Amino acid sequence: MQVIDSIKKMKDEIKKAKKGNLSIGFVPTMGYLHEGHISLIKRAKLENDLVVTSIFVNPTQFAPNEDFEKYPRDEKRDLKKCEENGSDIVFLPQKEEMYPEDFYTFVEVEKLGDRLCGKSRPTHFRGVTTVLTKFFNIIQPDRAYFGQKDAQQLVIVKKMVEDLNMDVEIIGCPIVREKNGLAISSRNTYLSAEEREDALLLYKSLVLAKNLIEKGETNIHKIKEQMENIILSGKNNTIDYIEFVDLKTLDPVSKIEDKVLIAIAVKVGNTRLIDNMIVSI
Repeated sequence: MQVIDSIKKMKDEIKKAKKGNLSIGFVPTMGYLHEGHISLIKRAKLENDLVVTSIFVNPTQFAPNEDFEKYPRDEKRDLKKCEENGSDIVFLPQKEEMYPEDFYTFVEVEKLGDRLCGKSRPTHFRGVTTVLTKFFNIIQPDRAYFGQKDAQQLVIVKKMVEDLNMDVEIIGCPIVREKNGLAISSRNTYLSAEEREDALLLYKSLVLAKNLIEKGETNIHKIKEQMENIILSGKNNTIDYIEFVDLKTLDPVSKIEDKVLIAIAVKVGNTRLIDNMIVSI
């Protein structure tokens, strides 16, 4: 496995791969790898000749009051996990090279980035789409892999690729959960033992919603009310949103008629967690 820390060296390796007609799978991460990331690397390994994993805590997707400085980092551990699970190249770009002092260009997907998480994190998705555009230009992957846990991000990235005619296939992969149902996230490390118990209520509320819908309930207000009751039974929980939205447009739906994305964001203590489930009648 190669570890590359400069854009020029990364581009040089990609040129070699392209000359050899190797297919390239790309897994973008912010490090502190967990089973969700590993599932993406393994999927990329199955479907491509060369797997590139990036590790970069992207400053432009954090607001000034967010957790950029304390975001968990463990480069040595991450490199070991990458090597054990099939990464051929790990790209570790430097912040100063990705965003030099005279950096002025940003990529933004309007409308889709303004809702759900975009309401409370208004600059977040602009940072995500900008850094991914840079990565796609540097690495030129045939396929890029993203987890369904970040459902809004997945929708936005697919739309960006479509609108800008980018030659990369975006592949969404299932949410990886702990045995108790908690969606695996790097931010789970912030949770105390009591907060972890309260965090389980996010998944429980989604399962309840799924069960109600499968039994014929289509009144979203009634379903939301019961989900809120479950989540707020945890004394550390504060709801940011519970939304039922269209899978492609992220527009709110007034009635469940087909497939729907149920997306939730909850602050558990000081830690903001998201989760979601796709449900169909």
